[in-house]
Amino acid sequence: MKEYRTRHFAIGLAMLIAVALFSTSRLYADANEDAIKEVMKVYHKAPKGVDPVCKRAADGKATPDELKKLVAAYKTLAHTTPPRGDEAGWKQKTSKLLSAAEEMEKGKPDGVAKYKEAVNCKACHSAHKPE
Repeated sequence: MKEYRTRHFAIGLAMLIAVALFSTSRLYADANEDAIKEVMKVYHKAPKGVDPVCKRAADGKATPDELKKLVAAYKTLAHTTPPRGDEAGWKQKTSKLLSAAEEMEKGKPDGVAKYKEAVNCKACHSAHKPE
């Protein structure tokens, strides 16, 4: 009888641990996706008639404060995992974007050109945006 209870207790404990791990990973994934959505919403979208920060940056018209915030946002992207697709490709794309934004922030002459090349929405969305 004691072995029966011990076995059931062990099975119940294992199930509880599995549910906890699944819930934690789902919360992390949700937080990860929320961070990506927030960066896209704030820096890559804008109300109708207003240029988003990424466009102003690509045109060389972003303010120093906007560039500072853009760099911080891209650091967030670089530390997330993609909702779908290859993680190595995600790291390569976000690192390139972050590096170009940092060069613009520092006022390097080729920073805008590198940023224009790096801010390729279609390439990233095709590979990583959830369907």
